[in-house]
Amino acid sequence: MIARINVRSTVPDARALTKQRYFSSLGLSGKVSRVEIVDAYTVDAPVSRERLRSALQLFANPALQEATTGKWMPKHFMFAVEVGFLPGVTDNVGTTARECLEDFLKRKFSGGENVYSSQIFFISGKLVQRDIRTIVESLYNPLIQRTSVKMYRTCVRGGGMDMVVPRVKLHGRAVADAIPLAAMSEEELIRVGREGILDRNGTRRGPLALSRQNMNVIRDYFLRQGRNPTDIELESLAQTWSEHCKHTIFADSLDELSQGLYTTYIKGATNKIRSAKGKKDFCASVFTDNSGAIAFDDEYLVTHKVETHNTPSALDPYGGAVTGIGGVNRDAIGFGLGAKPIANTYGFCIADPNDATELYRDVNKSQKMLSARRIMEGVVAGVNAGGNCSGIPTPQGFVYFDSRYRGKPLVFAGTVGLIPRKSHGRPSHSKRAMPGDYIVMVGGRVGRDGIHGATFSSVALSSGSPATAVQIGDPITQKKFSDAIVKEARDAGLYNSITDNGAGGLSCSVAEMAREVSLPDGRQGGCLVELHKVPLKYLGLSPWQIWISESQERMTLAVPPSKWTQFLKFMKRRGVEATVIGHFTSSGRCVVKYGARTIMDIDMHFLHEGRFRDSMSSAPYRKGPSAARVKAPKSLNKTLHAMLSRLNVASYEFISTQYDHEVQAGSVEKPLQGKGRVNGEASVLRPRLGSFRGIVLSQALYPSYSEADSYRMGACAVDTAVRNVIAAGANPDHLALLDNFCWSSSNDPRRLAQLKDAVKACHDYAVAYGTPFISGKDSMFNDFKGFDEEGRPVAISVPPTLLISALSVTPDVRKAVSIDFKFPGDLIYLLGETHDELGGSEYFSMLKAGDAGVVPAVDAVRNNKLYRALSHAIGRELVASAASVHRGGIGVSLLKSAMAGKLGVTVSLARLPGSKLPDDRALFSESQGRVLVSVAPGNRKKFEALFRGQAIKLIGKVMQKPEVAIKGARGRSVAAIGVDAALRAYRAPLQDY
Repeated sequence: MIARINVRSTVPDARALTKQRYFSSLGLSGKVSRVEIVDAYTVDAPVSRERLRSALQLFANPALQEATTGKWMPKHFMFAVEVGFLPGVTDNVGTTARECLEDFLKRKFSGGENVYSSQIFFISGKLVQRDIRTIVESLYNPLIQRTSVKMYRTCVRGGGMDMVVPRVKLHGRAVADAIPLAAMSEEELIRVGREGILDRNGTRRGPLALSRQNMNVIRDYFLRQGRNPTDIELESLAQTWSEHCKHTIFADSLDELSQGLYTTYIKGATNKIRSAKGKKDFCASVFTDNSGAIAFDDEYLVTHKVETHNTPSALDPYGGAVTGIGGVNRDAIGFGLGAKPIANTYGFCIADPNDATELYRDVNKSQKMLSARRIMEGVVAGVNAGGNCSGIPTPQGFVYFDSRYRGKPLVFAGTVGLIPRKSHGRPSHSKRAMPGDYIVMVGGRVGRDGIHGATFSSVALSSGSPATAVQIGDPITQKKFSDAIVKEARDAGLYNSITDNGAGGLSCSVAEMAREVSLPDGRQGGCLVELHKVPLKYLGLSPWQIWISESQERMTLAVPPSKWTQFLKFMKRRGVEATVIGHFTSSGRCVVKYGARTIMDIDMHFLHEGRFRDSMSSAPYRKGPSAARVKAPKSLNKTLHAMLSRLNVASYEFISTQYDHEVQAGSVEKPLQGKGRVNGEASVLRPRLGSFRGIVLSQALYPSYSEADSYRMGACAVDTAVRNVIAAGANPDHLALLDNFCWSSSNDPRRLAQLKDAVKACHDYAVAYGTPFISGKDSMFNDFKGFDEEGRPVAISVPPTLLISALSVTPDVRKAVSIDFKFPGDLIYLLGETHDELGGSEYFSMLKAGDAGVVPAVDAVRNNKLYRALSHAIGRELVASAASVHRGGIGVSLLKSAMAGKLGVTVSLARLPGSKLPDDRALFSESQGRVLVSVAPGNRKKFEALFRGQAIKLIGKVMQKPEVAIKGARGRSVAAIGVDAALRAYRAPLQDY
């Protein structure tokens, strides 16, 4: 029996009005007169009409909505569009509706019984066929969703929209095929490594991202075993050895660096810093777990991890972002014995949403890429759902625009966690599965979503990129098992180890945990998995698909048999599914069975360490200063207005106000600061409400510098991230960093040279500032290869991008400092020197100056001394406001602090420390190491005494009159901008989103 429940609004529907405005913005202004939205639930289960009518109360608020059964449509409309999910795509709303019905009916749905959600849009207006196509294309993503369109007459004849049941119908075989590598030619080996295994139906399964050398290593291994590998063994090796999981470019030798970039520079820097700190070392766990951790206080550790979800977000921005934030939440839950997620961070590197460029993955133009606007809206909505639905605040993030992110966006997602130092008498940051422990999977079930996600993210996006790599997360399910694990099972001592089912799914999580198992007599860890016991979303999955699927909201735990009953009881009480799928051994082998047949049996050492080790070489790339022949503008007033309206300077309040930063009640310094609500550069949290000790978060990146000088780009990113948190009140002696490298064409020797320079800068400046790296992640092939609207080949690579995130602890959040000017009469100081360093700057970009100018250099010795003096001044409560100066220079910083405080300023450029520059360059130089500070007049002597001998100058004063008045180097007025006018310019570019 198939039935339908329809829910419509009986009062003005804000969603419908928003959609109407959205359609108008697609070039249809004035053409759409009305939109009505109906939420539909298709029930594919034997439920009587009477019982279904009784259940309507579950779906509608009678004060605002009306629910009906059967088909429904309004009296007047032009056409109707129904949007639902394709078979097998995660349908969170449908799942929740099914659970509600199950509770109401007091029975569980069985077999293929289910509830499927969809939305029906009834649209009225004066529209031609082309307009209708535009609207329909804007409503769905063909990779994950289906649509049905009916004109009014057709809809009336059919009594409404058809009831579609998107059941999954698979015909997979529950066996593992042997792959005849021994008989393959070199050419076929290479093709299998690049495009995937040839299936029985003649199609390729999807990229393995295995090089020729690795394919030969695998063939030789199995020849020694006297057999060919099974498909599940080959797929498992591909996931484990992927660039995404093994970070091969960072791990393998490069030029003279025989130990590779990671060991030499990133790990090397942290080892040097920790050794130098000695007993003052605050690191608790670095590089060995799902997240890194530092000391918070005597009782707790604070963890942090930032991930990227770039390639999935290019195909399905919402699904890519929501699984990105959900996955990094699980990195917190999977740290040690389980940390509680207490804050999310985000970052979006995307194209201008007004960019109308049409791109296709295939020459036939059947695989159209989503528009820049759809990508922006999707990734913003995905992080929104992931954080808000999980009860995790999202206080910190950024958005950066560049046309080179049109082919593939960069989506950064981070999570901060809190964990007690000890749990059930054990150090909570230590974990190890033991022989005999049950392998337990908790959370969601396994489907085809996420298959080849790890290998897919290790190659360029193209027509061969598999749609099955797209996933949609379910933050509600994740919230349930997060609470069950962190609030109950952990502190009851019910498991020995835990990790996330992320890239590679079970194939990676189980094998990684098995690697932990070791015994004093030298026996090595192993596992025996009974794959047929894994809970599935639907029937028909092949064993290799079950093993490598990245279906979301799953964790793997090692549970002692004696504690299984109590563990299962906790999970059931929270409504979390938990299943024993095998046990850990000391065999030194990863063994997988399906029924009675062994389908995988690989030596653990070969699985983790057997891959081919490459020896890479770099080649010089052009770098260094170039002549900057840029004509100064006639009006700095107009220039300042124009700078405020630049996408990379303008307000992104539309994101900040969507993300709940108040949940958990620890927010101190907010995303929007001051009366004027201006985006700040750092956030301050108070994770333990019984203490004033706090956490400070920020981040920095300079993609516009990377092509000219990637060493200086890396140096600037480290310097700015450090400066941002110190300006907010962080302790410079308790400050850690995370690195996220997003590169392109990373097998190009010139790109490798840029990468080498950037990583060396990370080492040099982390050591100089004493800020260890505790975690990181890289994404090496952020390239798009496709076709334009005319069918011409197009290749778009992201600029080499390095995100540095900073995590610090402040002893007293009450002393935290924001960017807004506070009181008329306060004195304005500029700390640090200004030089002619505008290469890659926002100002030169606005003037279309190409690669002109010098990229800023970083003087770590001078800056370190300055930052420590500033930290001391903040600790003594001598600073009223502090704004880190970076993109847009002091011109933008002055305006942002004035707008935030809704107060005016008068300043003189003649007093700036550093080089004597033309007024425009003085205003917009992006020289590093600078902070704009306001100080009460009564604190002047104490403040200046702390900076004796350093590059600081009193440059002006805060004024009651809401106007930013700037005098040039010659003493004459060069700009006067009203604060209200500045705010309008600042908010204008993105205010309609």
